Amino acid sequence: MRYTQRSRHGFTLVELLVVIAIIGVLVGLLLPAVQAAREAARRMSCSNNFKQIGLAIHNYHSAYNQMPEQGTGTGSATGGGGTNYATPGTVASPGGNSYNRLSFLVGITPFIEQQALWEQISNPYVTTGGAVYQAMGPLPSGSVANMDANPYTPWMTDIASYRCPSDPGRGLPSLGRSNYAACMGDATHSCSRENDAYEDSNGDTNSTRASYSSAAARGAFIYRKSTRFRDILDGLANTIMCGEIISDLGDNDIRSQIWTRGTRTASQWDTGGALRCRGAIDPDRPKFWNPSATGVGNLFANSEEVRGNKWMCGIVLYTGFHTILGPNTELCIHGNQHEEAIVSTSSRHQGGAHVLMGDGAVKFITDSIDAGDSNSAQVTVHNYLPPGSGSPFGLWGELGTRAAKEVLSGEF
Repeated sequence: MRYTQRSRHGFTLVELLVVIAIIGVLVGLLLPAVQAAREAARRMSCSNNFKQIGLAIHNYHSAYNQMPEQGTGTGSATGGGGTNYATPGTVASPGGNSYNRLSFLVGITPFIEQQALWEQISNPYVTTGGAVYQAMGPLPSGSVANMDANPYTPWMTDIASYRCPSDPGRGLPSLGRSNYAACMGDATHSCSRENDAYEDSNGDTNSTRASYSSAAARGAFIYRKSTRFRDILDGLANTIMCGEIISDLGDNDIRSQIWTRGTRTASQWDTGGALRCRGAIDPDRPKFWNPSATGVGNLFANSEEVRGNKWMCGIVLYTGFHTILGPNTELCIHGNQHEEAIVSTSSRHQGGAHVLMGDGAVKFITDSIDAGDSNSAQVTVHNYLPPGSGSPFGLWGELGTRAAKEVLSGEF
């Protein structure tokens, strides 16, 4: 009787290792593509949010015949910082008004399907202790305990339409975060101070400071002054209305934490003024500040005063930007958040940031856009560049001005 042995078929160890290696290579090739697809989807979602904000601004203008105001609300000398408006940080309680600091993002809430939130903001606020306040403004320094005792829900709310999906920032010490800001033009003089109700610490009265603002406030938005589409003489399609910003993660990022050169000084508007903080950047990590840098000021220590952490506040640090330095550059301030600051657009997207044009179009501006002469003096009073001058900051500066009669010098 013949016996036949049945043959067995299978993979050898070498064949199995080759298959595993091929699968590993394919996964390695696929993952970056998946990540890129996810980022592309987040970037598209961010662009759609911006389009909704643009539509809301246009609907607001149709309803009220003006753009929403940057720096509005209620304000008085009582229940606040006294008669010297330059020191609002001395307020020891939430106060009875918003200090005229509300951003344009507050005004458009009814136009982005946030009517319920607007109803809370526009009605008196009754604390747990029974006190009645108007909608309070941004928290002054040292008042977090008061907010904990009497939390004001609207200012603590993250609105999805105001957040870029690519930005991971969440939670405290920020209040309601935002990734979209108003364009304040290509000069900083009195960018967050015009039309104050009181004389400031330098003795400048309303009329004096109004002359500063008239010369330097060249953007689509002017702090504490209403603007209309007809004021944008360069054309809505040629003028940036809003821009994207990141929110702070507490990591010394030069785009979200601000370096200060100390007290307010006019030299910030002169030649080289925009670059006075550049020496504080860590040379080994050029996207971060060097906390131990000496001779160039210091990193602002107040954890509340960072980029994108108060969507309701109209001060330029929180919801504004200038077209002086290009996108994703450092923040440089001369004094505190109530005074002039060099702040630009920024984003978590690779290579640039979104901007919203006056006609509602959303464009992606790259970091390499022509930003002219960063060492140039600014257009303002005090014998720097005279009022009416063309922007010295290239195509970027030209896009940020509403009525400088500039012919755009390049594509973007």
